[in-house]
Amino acid sequence: MDYQKLKSIIEGLLFMAGDEGLTKRQLADILEMDADFASELVYDLQRDLQREERGIQITEVASAYRMTTHPDHAPYFERMAYTPTRAQLSQAALETLSIVAYRQPITRIDIEEIRGVKSDRAIQSLVSKDLIEEVGRAEAIGRPILYGTTKSFLDYFGLASIRELPEPKHIDVDDALDEQTQMLFERLDGRQMTIDELKE
Repeated sequence: MDYQKLKSIIEGLLFMAGDEGLTKRQLADILEMDADFASELVYDLQRDLQREERGIQITEVASAYRMTTHPDHAPYFERMAYTPTRAQLSQAALETLSIVAYRQPITRIDIEEIRGVKSDRAIQSLVSKDLIEEVGRAEAIGRPILYGTTKSFLDYFGLASIRELPEPKHIDVDDALDEQTQMLFERLDGRQMTIDELKE
């Protein structure tokens, strides 16, 4: 396969892997190639992104490669996160948040198994709003990130502690998820706080 096409595939794989990233062994297994060659492709792609001054870069964390934003652009990302129009909780974000709140600590994969859809964007949105955070790593292949709620989450929903979350009546997972999401929504008392309000 063409060298440039392989790098393009790796870029897509790392994007799909999100904050968990992929090790060179995982890339090698997916691409059916030697691990050292996979690593060489990653480093070459990394240099391409730097040379072209792209807005994303590849970093290596805990032996896993992952896509990250450029640190020099951080002020703009903060401005976007704190823009009131972007501080609303969407249905997807609220549903994801309810899963984390009631089942924490939990991995992205487990969240997606419960929701039945990809949840990268919802998770990133909740992290940027400081409603959920990384609380550890699971003892599983790849050491996936475990997510839990933050103090800001308690403030956001007016809770003294996580133990004050209302208990759902349903046992069925789907019904319980709907009920948990609805209960969180009701905690907002018909309003959506902005990040600026949360900071105050």
